[in-house]
Amino acid sequence: MEPHLIVLDLDGTLLTDEKQISDQTFQALQRARQEGHEVIIATGRPYRSSIEYYEALELHSPIVNFNGSLAHHPKDETWPHYHKTIERATVEEIITFSTPFQVQNVVAEVLDKVYLAEHDELLMPIFNYGESNIEYGDILSLLQTPTTSLLIQSTDEHFEAMRQSITSTYANVVDHYVWGAPYHMLELVPAGVTKATGVEHVAKQYGIPRERIIAFGDNANDVKMLQYAGTGVAMSNAIPEAQEAADLLTRSNNEDGIAHYLESHFNWS
Repeated sequence: MEPHLIVLDLDGTLLTDEKQISDQTFQALQRARQEGHEVIIATGRPYRSSIEYYEALELHSPIVNFNGSLAHHPKDETWPHYHKTIERATVEEIITFSTPFQVQNVVAEVLDKVYLAEHDELLMPIFNYGESNIEYGDILSLLQTPTTSLLIQSTDEHFEAMRQSITSTYANVVDHYVWGAPYHMLELVPAGVTKATGVEHVAKQYGIPRERIIAFGDNANDVKMLQYAGTGVAMSNAIPEAQEAADLLTRSNNEDGIAHYLESHFNWS
């Protein structure tokens, strides 16, 4: 069988609700690699909070982080990585524009560097993870370079108005994802950048055509990847938009959905 590219979202897909990789899923992915298929992670997380799962799977492949803004190979510095960013001037405009919407916090991430306007214990498990390097203070004073992602937190009652205003005004330069309660966070990434663009870049390096890409996902940031892949597989716990974007549905993240699909697709006994 010709090699496939198997693409794994992390939260709600590869990982159980307890943030673990089940033994059955691990064994299935190991077998896929042994049979010549490539396995990669494509996640909204930064690299610092996905490395433990990359290492747990014993991968030697590229990884897509920040919803496609970053693609690199942790084991090969010569691999043609890319890093898509939002220009600093645009960041300044958006932060100023958002001020009337009762902004509570602003976070800018530049690879594994984190700039946080206000210390918030609720956010610490997300941003103070692994080898993160956090600086606190005025974002525009701290930030001297383009940013990988920009996150703006507002109050519940102002969030939707802020989202609509920012995304319509700056639609030509940023795309967005919404973090639900309790965060009320708007995540902004460079326009046109999605997990699909990251996966496409990786697939080209491997010489694997689109029709031999199998992607697994469950959430809004997986939709374009599921649509792009030759076979998009949504977990049964996926949101309706992800299920509609996928070609097939498998079992949930707590029921070895990835392993179940691979065993069936590759006719493993």
